[in-house]
Amino acid sequence: MKRRFLAISIALFLAIAVSPKLSVAQDAPQLGKDPIEKVIGAMTIEEKAHFLIGTGMAGASGNDAVVGETKSLVPGAAGTTYPIARLGIPAVVLADGPAGLRISPTREGDENTYYCTGFPVGTVMACTWNTDLVEQVGKAMGNEVLEYGADVLLAPALNIQRNPLNGRNFEYYSEDPVVSGKIAAAMVRGVQSNGVGTSVKHFVANNQETNRTGNDSRVSPRAMRELYLKSFEIAVKESEPWTVMSSYNFVNGIYTSERKDLLTDILRDEWGFKGLVMTDWFGGTDAVAQIEAGNDLLEPGRPEQYDALVAGMKSGQLAMEDVDLCVGRIMELVLRSPRFKGYEYSNKPDLKAHAEITRQSAAEGMILLENKNNILPLESSIKKVAAFGITSYDMIAGGTGSGDVHKAYTVSLIEGLTSAGYKLSKSITKEYETYLAEEAKKQAEDQGQLSAFMPKVRPDEFVPSEDMLAKAVKANDVAIITIGRISGEFLDRKLDRDFNLSENEIGLISAVSKAFQDAGKKAVVILNIGGVIETASWKDIPDAVLLAGQAGQEGGNTIADALTGKVNPSGKLTATYPIAFEDHWSSENFPSTPEEQKLDMAGFMSAERKVSDKRRNVDYTVYAEDIYVGYRYFEKYEVPVSYPFGYGQSYTTFDYSGAKLSESNGEYSVTVSIKNTGDYSGKEVVQLYVSAPESKYADKPLKELKAFTKTEELQPGESQTVTLKFKKADVASFNTLEQAWITDAGKYNALVGASSADIKAELPFALDKTEWIEKVHKAF
Repeated sequence: MKRRFLAISIALFLAIAVSPKLSVAQDAPQLGKDPIEKVIGAMTIEEKAHFLIGTGMAGASGNDAVVGETKSLVPGAAGTTYPIARLGIPAVVLADGPAGLRISPTREGDENTYYCTGFPVGTVMACTWNTDLVEQVGKAMGNEVLEYGADVLLAPALNIQRNPLNGRNFEYYSEDPVVSGKIAAAMVRGVQSNGVGTSVKHFVANNQETNRTGNDSRVSPRAMRELYLKSFEIAVKESEPWTVMSSYNFVNGIYTSERKDLLTDILRDEWGFKGLVMTDWFGGTDAVAQIEAGNDLLEPGRPEQYDALVAGMKSGQLAMEDVDLCVGRIMELVLRSPRFKGYEYSNKPDLKAHAEITRQSAAEGMILLENKNNILPLESSIKKVAAFGITSYDMIAGGTGSGDVHKAYTVSLIEGLTSAGYKLSKSITKEYETYLAEEAKKQAEDQGQLSAFMPKVRPDEFVPSEDMLAKAVKANDVAIITIGRISGEFLDRKLDRDFNLSENEIGLISAVSKAFQDAGKKAVVILNIGGVIETASWKDIPDAVLLAGQAGQEGGNTIADALTGKVNPSGKLTATYPIAFEDHWSSENFPSTPEEQKLDMAGFMSAERKVSDKRRNVDYTVYAEDIYVGYRYFEKYEVPVSYPFGYGQSYTTFDYSGAKLSESNGEYSVTVSIKNTGDYSGKEVVQLYVSAPESKYADKPLKELKAFTKTEELQPGESQTVTLKFKKADVASFNTLEQAWITDAGKYNALVGASSADIKAELPFALDKTEWIEKVHKAF
């Protein structure tokens, strides 16, 4: 069966590759010329079964999660849909991912290159809090999708950052659903403005990498509705993505791709989604149940799925009505695609212009965490720089796996500083280059066969000798220490030497800072990281800390722009930085030990094991914290943090004044004037939270984010009045007993803030009566 499946797929692909004009039967209806219903009516059962699944993935058994890879049409793309030549249906190309298009940069027998832009990762984009900017980045990203011949970008990824150790947090936006949803919606609008599609993912509660294809996320209906579904709801309603990707995991005992309450009742009936749902690659196990649930397209496609669907249709187990619904939605996707419309893609997007967009956008996502005595931006008298830390020489543009991009280059920090006119210590540079070369040789010898898409093990830091430090202090004006972190698919992050800094990293920061400070000079720490780390124990040691994130291929240049003051960092945190990992409530229910995180590429297949054999945090994860994720928990339970949600400093200062609240027909509008009262031009992120009264229906967080905006670039002394809006429905809580969104009577406060912990104005309002805002389907 496998051989027949692959043979048919290859033959059809060859037919399409030879000529863009499909060879069609003279009497068969044609997609695009005849009604979809007529085309569906002309399909055989076997054609429908093929059409519902992708064209397969060579070398993959389907027993595990994979990073999609095809050589057809656009080499290196994740996969394709199934073509049916006689009905005028071409294959369309589905390609990763969240930080830029992932395709093969080179092709056999082809001297051309097909590099794509490595844009800043999702978390950096979210930390800009600038939806207009994110939309422009999406527009550039979508242009590469279009010009390289792909049809759907498998992005954005907007799962909630439930716990700091999730290996894919770099792809995701925030611990808060409003930030996640609004940023995702902006990205979708930008990408799709090119006439290509997106696939928002991973729907839903896909919050860990450990055993991601077998883990059961056990979540309350309220937490699902208020947190994990809310970000997707916002994105779907505000941007109309072409597709949604169901996740690998179970939710309360059922695979997401097999849940009709999720994919049909909620996504389509409640939210009005009109597009297609596809699985993650090899997601789910029961093809018939997936089609019945409304999961239209099963990627990348397996022979067993074809057999099951054919058998289900012939026996009547699978209703033809359900099949035709899914087939019709796939056809609608094909009709929208550039490939169907005959777009003549150039294979030559403007990579230079996109690199500049990357450099500029990353700057707005960088966050100034510490800046003692305003030592940043660096004074013009500073010319000579001592760069410490392996990441200064080997910058991390982004994470690994499907979220990676085959980019032409990555600008290191020393390259960025050199371009900005600084002189780097040759002796220190040589020391690090030698060390990195030796470590790379060791790693190459230890490399296993699974390394292609896995996060590379980075060498530990070394603490400079007293002699090296003495020479560095004497010869240089300032020290810059870069700390790096990388993560990706298949593995969650670790506590030791990942969330927590290693002993050598602490030693490096301490030794370098002390040596330079004793000589009356300064030390700056750059964090080139994709997720939250521990900062409380060391953040007071250096003179400044700049959170650069994983800024894409222009990272070194962007950091140099921030250090010199060419740009003023205006990013703010979209996740809380705790004092210790254990301070997160979710830390009790997340795989954080080596035993729990043990990689098993053969697949856990937990669905096949007995209940008694299932392991906590591996086969199932209890979301015991319910809605109390991130700042909702830390504030409600008065747990001190290192940096609060929404926090970020600036080279200038801002004054908030004249805050006012108005209401009309259940819609609220808050206006506030923001004035730049400092010496540098800059932008300010304005956040609007709402505190709700306690009620007999639901325990409430102290406050929840409901809206945000970012000012224009304000010159010193310049002011701007901004407006933030929310609706009465936005302050409702989900009542599980009634399966309804309910607003409680009582006193509320609209809180205007520079962060969740820095509230500038309180604007009280009241609701006279408790109201049911919306009755919804019972689910989960």
